[in-house]
Amino acid sequence: MASERKFVTENIRRVLLKEFVMKRVGRAGFGGLDVQRTPMGTRVTLITERPGLVIGRRGEAIKSLTHAIEEDFNFNNPQIEVQEVENPNLNAQIMAEKLANALERGWHFRRAGHSTVRRIMESGAKGCQVIIAGKLTGQRHRTEKFKDGHIKFCGQAKLDFMHNGFAGAKLKPGVIGVTVQIMDPRARLPDEIDIIPPPAPTEQTATDTAAEKQAVEKVEEQKAADAVKELKKTAEDEAKAKRPKRVKKEGEAGAAGEEKKPKKRKKKDEGETKPTEAIQPAPTQAITAEQPKPAAEAPKTEEKKEG
Repeated sequence: MASERKFVTENIRRVLLKEFVMKRVGRAGFGGLDVQRTPMGTRVTLITERPGLVIGRRGEAIKSLTHAIEEDFNFNNPQIEVQEVENPNLNAQIMAEKLANALERGWHFRRAGHSTVRRIMESGAKGCQVIIAGKLTGQRHRTEKFKDGHIKFCGQAKLDFMHNGFAGAKLKPGVIGVTVQIMDPRARLPDEIDIIPPPAPTEQTATDTAAEKQAVEKVEEQKAADAVKELKKTAEDEAKAKRPKRVKKEGEAGAAGEEKKPKKRKKKDEGETKPTEAIQPAPTQAITAEQPKPAAEAPKTEEKKEG
């Protein structure tokens, strides 16, 4: 619990220091404050629009400010460093103070809000929002918003890229609060991508690519030829398997791969003659077929005898 109280008291002291410096350096254009603890002491970085007013003649103003910080806020050996703002129109705190001064001088809130937004966007900001709250036109509190560009309201992008500034304008009806939010022009959002073009081809790379293409084509052709050979081989094997096996006769001799030798005809001796047998025709047998008598002839003969 003691450590938590220590952090709280330290943050309260820094907030009070920021308010004190804003009052002392209001004319110079207060843009921000950064406090860092170092082994040599406390380094206070002050960002202003006109650093000459903060330093003063011969450094008298900055010496008095250093003495006040050391005595009133109990900082050990404070060292103040003054930095100038690169572009005041992109600093949220400076623009909020300028808008509050314009309202105190009598500008209409709409005119002042639109002019502030236009100036911020012309300076290169990705987006901005101006909120003016208070008794603007009557006794009732109102809130007017002026915004342009791309704005982040939540998430890590808001914490990293959105800069906030607040100032108060004291008028007769009451105090008007001015809030300015500016998105950093160097902000890179997660959805932004860069397409890197390929490098321009040189002569050597062109020849290398051509040789690679030829090698790839040769490999593809070799693969295609091998595939065709495999298909032919499988087709021949299937045809051989389907073809019926031939049964060899007894008279056939020799292996399947051996060639048949032609037989030489023997010459017959002149004296030797084979006896020729007389071929006699086979005896023919007379085939006689009994012809059946017709059945109708018998009763006719009987009728003739009776007559």
